[in-house]
Order: sequence, then structure tokens, then C-alpha cells
Amino acid sequence: MEEQEKSLSRRQKVKRVLTPVVFFVLIPLLLALGVWAFGDRSYNLIAAAVALLACVPFFVSFERRQKTSREIMVIAVMTGISVLGRFVFAPLPGFKPVTAVVIIAAISLGGEAGFIIGALSAIVSNIYFGQGPWTPFQMFSWGALGFLAGLAAKITVPDKEGGRISVMEKRWALIVAGIVGGALYSMLMDVWTVLAAEGTFGLPRYWAAVAAALPWVIVYAASNIVFLLLLTKPFVKKLERIKIKYEIFTIK
Repeated sequence: MEEQEKSLSRRQKVKRVLTPVVFFVLIPLLLALGVWAFGDRSYNLIAAAVALLACVPFFVSFERRQKTSREIMVIAVMTGISVLGRFVFAPLPGFKPVTAVVIIAAISLGGEAGFIIGALSAIVSNIYFGQGPWTPFQMFSWGALGFLAGLAAKITVPDKEGGRISVMEKRWALIVAGIVGGALYSMLMDVWTVLAAEGTFGLPRYWAAVAAALPWVIVYAASNIVFLLLLTKPFVKKLERIKIKYEIFTIK
């Protein structure tokens, strides 16, 4: 038993170092390789590689097959909900629940799960909306939002009863998350916009793309706020019950 605890502790230490390296060093480098080395020709290969890399930190610290399979099932369900939401609201440009679902999942399941759900939401939903060189960038953008939401969920603030709760349980925090999520997703995707237009990255063209996307960002941020305020409490409540019942996602 003691040996198992030591082994788990070692894996957790490895994951703490590995996760940011994979998400914010290796995956961005992979995106850069896809743009400058392969152009538009190998986006499917790059997207598959991003999906595989996104899963690496998630599997580092697990040893029980049953526990891992249950966690995968929850991730699959949340990804399915995100994809379905994008389908349902397809007629409304910019008004999508994907970012909100990814943030909600990360609040309860952790940043690693949030990144995976965000990345898979992009590649799976684009089977319908159309795959392209933008897909890996969408995977990274939604994944990064999920991971950052998981980090934010670890921040605690005083509650009315004298205890402490996650800051993401506050309505004002959800509103801020909706605005930041909309703006950050657009700004990350505008990197691809500039690269696709010029083949290189230039700040003047980038800021012009950011400014041009502002009306879309306002709509998207508003949709994030609506979905977060409506869905966070019931979804988190259900996910917490599942976590307790099956003893999964106990270490974020």
C-alpha cells in the first residue's frame, strides 16, 4: 500500500511538470510545424497528433483500468454534449455553447480533462462543419481555455458561512470567464487568420484581425455568459455526484 502511494505520488509530480510542457510548449510547436513545414497539406495529421498529445498528461497518473475507463466515459459524454451544442446552435453565428461546456467540465473535472474535451470538441464537430488547417488551432484554443478554467477553479474565496469555495462558483466569476473565454478564443484563432493570409506572423495584420473580429467576440462572449449562468450549477452538481459515486477525478 505504501509503495503504491509512493508510485502515485511520483506520477503526480511527473504530471505537474509534463502537463504545461505538453499543452503550452509541445502542442504550439506542433502547430508551428504544421504551418511552416507542411502548409495546408497535413492538417489531419497535425490534428491527430494534437489530440494524442492532449491525452498524455491525463494518463500519466492512473493505474486502475476500471477507474480510467469511467473517467474516459465522462470525458466522452461531456465532449458529446459540447459537439451537440455546436450542432444545435449552428444557425446562430457566434452563439455557441462549446466554450461554456468546456469551462464547466474543467471546473469539476480539472484542467487536463478540460483541455481534452476542448480539443476533441473541435476535431469531432468539424467532421460536420469541415476539417481544415484551422482545426488544430481550434483544438488548441478550446483546450487552452479548458485548462485555464481548471486552474481558476482551484482558487478559493470566502463564502457566507465562513468557509471557502471555488471562485468559479461565483456568478461574477462566470461572467468574467465568459468574456475572457470569448476574447481569448478569438485572439488565439486570429493567429491562424494572419498565418493563413500572409504565411508569416505580423503584429499589424494581427491587431487588424482582432479589431475586425470584435463584433463576433461580443456575440460569442454574450453566449458564453448565458450558457455559463444557465448550465454551470446543474452540470457541476451532477458531475460532482458522479465523481463521488465512482471515486473518479479525485486528483486534478
